[in-house]
Amino acid sequence: MLSSSSLLLLLLVLPCCSGFLQHAPLPSHTGSTQLCQSSESKQQPFFVSGPDADSKPDYENIHGPMGKAVDDIFLSMFRTKLAEQVGVDSDKDKTDYGALMDLAKAMNARFSDRTEIHQRAQKTLSELFPSWMPPSYAELFSKPFPGFSSRMNAWATKMAGTWLMGECEINDVELGHDSEGNTMIGKDQGLLVKRCRFLEESQCASICVNSCKIPTQNFFIHEMGLPLTMTPDYDTFECQFAFGKMPDDATEQLARSTPCLSQCPSRGGLREWHTSSSSESSQATTIHSPGDDIDSIGDHQQQQQCQLMEN
Repeated sequence: MLSSSSLLLLLLVLPCCSGFLQHAPLPSHTGSTQLCQSSESKQQPFFVSGPDADSKPDYENIHGPMGKAVDDIFLSMFRTKLAEQVGVDSDKDKTDYGALMDLAKAMNARFSDRTEIHQRAQKTLSELFPSWMPPSYAELFSKPFPGFSSRMNAWATKMAGTWLMGECEINDVELGHDSEGNTMIGKDQGLLVKRCRFLEESQCASICVNSCKIPTQNFFIHEMGLPLTMTPDYDTFECQFAFGKMPDDATEQLARSTPCLSQCPSRGGLREWHTSSSSESSQATTIHSPGDDIDSIGDHQQQQQCQLMEN
């Protein structure tokens, strides 16, 4: 059983670090073209290389301040809720980080509409807690004490989110400008992820935006009552959390339009798949029953790796 303080910590942090990432080649779709066969006729998206792979941290030996045992508890809880949303589970151990990647692949085999991914990601966060806890937190902490709540979440995310994201540090962030044009600084309201493990393991910018950034921001804004802006850097794999700062249209559009990563397994196909309209995706999505084996879903994805949706 978790203590009451541990439960409060879970309330504060698991949503922040739940970034979950969907990455997989595409299910088949009528009218799709073979990327491998038409690379000369179909223009490729612009790619960014990201950080040098040789400098990749030893993530397995990076643990949060509370130690590996507590990290494993967080991982197991998050993985369980994610599996419930996907409808299948990985056969890997409950504390195996690779299981999250398996589940991400399975989710992408089911859903092409990015709005559906946003909603399921946000629902996974919501179901980590009793239904009364997020709105209570909003009323008791976020609304009356926004600065304190922002600092608390930055600290708590570092404590319980390192297992998912990698090494982090608390920092000051710019929150905007006051009526006189002066820059407002939120002291200790930021958390800098120095090199995001989830992004690096997924190797996909579309995963970052649609499965982590947008749903996590939405969860905090609409359910926890606390503004949050997440700003990933695809050249370095850093990610800046700014608690107490509301996302603006310009930065959100910039995140959505970022180039694909050069190491992306789908070579930009996942982005095109996720920009399908809701009506298109409802017809194109390959549905698997909850009893399907996760490996069989992954095999299906591998068979479709070269396929892209037509614009």
